[in-house]
Amino acid sequence: MDDRYLLDTNVFITAKRTYYSFRICPGFWKGIIQSNEKRRIFSIDRVRREILVYPKTEELVKWIKSELSKNFFLSSNIDVVMDRYNKIMLWVNQNTQYSDGAKSDFAKNADSWLVAYAWAKSMILVTNEQPAPKSVKVIKIPDVCSQFGVRCEDTFSMLHSLNIQFDLREAGQ
Repeated sequence: MDDRYLLDTNVFITAKRTYYSFRICPGFWKGIIQSNEKRRIFSIDRVRREILVYPKTEELVKWIKSELSKNFFLSSNIDVVMDRYNKIMLWVNQNTQYSDGAKSDFAKNADSWLVAYAWAKSMILVTNEQPAPKSVKVIKIPDVCSQFGVRCEDTFSMLHSLNIQFDLREAGQ
């Protein structure tokens, strides 16, 4: 079976704000859609919620609502994911390295659910976060993935693995 990828919120936001903005790199966004059609790229409902807090006029919000298929954002409300989430949160809460604020933030944002989903469904979690194993104030996705044996990659590794290419064309063509 081909690898399947699960995208973190920051993959969308960073791409849109920087190197893959809609105007300069529409191929990135087309690649996400095409890879989802091939059942290779997904995200979860909690990531969708994090993005949809932005104004309805926000370009990323409009793209999600108009371009992504209904099956792109998978439901995290399934028993095996909730079981993995509980195991992750038990480990987080028992870990004396992290501050109470870090534990609280991790529990309420999509990060904890992404790791749980990727672990439960043997998917590769894609994030722009970098490991910070000595961090106290923030719990980083790559560190939790490492603890639970979940594969974690950055956006560029995913694009390379999926052989997504962007062809240059001049404006107006």
